[in-house]
Amino acid sequence: MANQNQKPLIGILASVAIGALVMLAGSDGSSTVGSIAVFAVCGVLAYVINWSVFIPSNAAKTEHYFDLTGSATYVTVVAVALLLSEDLDARAVIAGAMVMVWALRLGSFLFRRVRRAGRDGRFDQIKTDPLRFFMTWTLQGLWVLLTLACALAIITGTERRSIGWVATVGIAVWVVGFAIEVVADRQKSAFKRDPANEGRFITSGLWAWSRHPNYFGEMVLWSGIAIMALPVLSGWRWVTLISPVFVVLLLTRMSGIPMLEARAEKRWGDEEGFQSYIRNTPVLIPWPPRA
Repeated sequence: MANQNQKPLIGILASVAIGALVMLAGSDGSSTVGSIAVFAVCGVLAYVINWSVFIPSNAAKTEHYFDLTGSATYVTVVAVALLLSEDLDARAVIAGAMVMVWALRLGSFLFRRVRRAGRDGRFDQIKTDPLRFFMTWTLQGLWVLLTLACALAIITGTERRSIGWVATVGIAVWVVGFAIEVVADRQKSAFKRDPANEGRFITSGLWAWSRHPNYFGEMVLWSGIAIMALPVLSGWRWVTLISPVFVVLLLTRMSGIPMLEARAEKRWGDEEGFQSYIRNTPVLIPWPPRA
């Protein structure tokens, strides 16, 4: 039992420690409430919201509100950052609005998907173990903080600059990434709603150009916010550029692509059509299929 509890406990402590270091770095040059940096307030809030929802979710052994809580955390943290920060400028307001639009769209999409399916297979074993389940909610708090780091640096920072060409490029990159993610998700949802596609894998639309176009869009949009942040970063706040790096590592090395690729291989690996799709379609960056 001790060994079983050791890994999730280490995961919880590591998640909090990493978050604390990012909060410390992001607080350099941040607006303050009294003597407390707004960046740090937002970071703590990301954990507190997830821990609060964990309590009833653990009692009910349900994961139904996990993704919705993630979305609500993004919206709440950004709203608090905007309310508490000083002398907001166009860059800060636009960055906050972009995060909220993304969070509301993705959170509602994921929540509806879980409700239709009745369950999220990722949690089948985790939700029966309170410590592992708590670790998952803690990791979501860290996930929100790390992905929001650049946006929070923009919003909470005391250095304000007018929108220039760098920020304009960042906004354009975000729009492209957001559009790719939305289109990819809608194409896959429409594919799954068609009874004729029961038990099949999608190879049409953006999915003919990439096996994971939605993840590509996700990486691009957070990179856009990081580009927006570049002109106003200084000192330890450069650490907040961990945001797009974290998103890329999360989706390409941890819970994103590797997990879905393994699941697809297990389900369709014996089919020639699937193997042909794998051979001819890029795993991530969209590119015309080879033939």
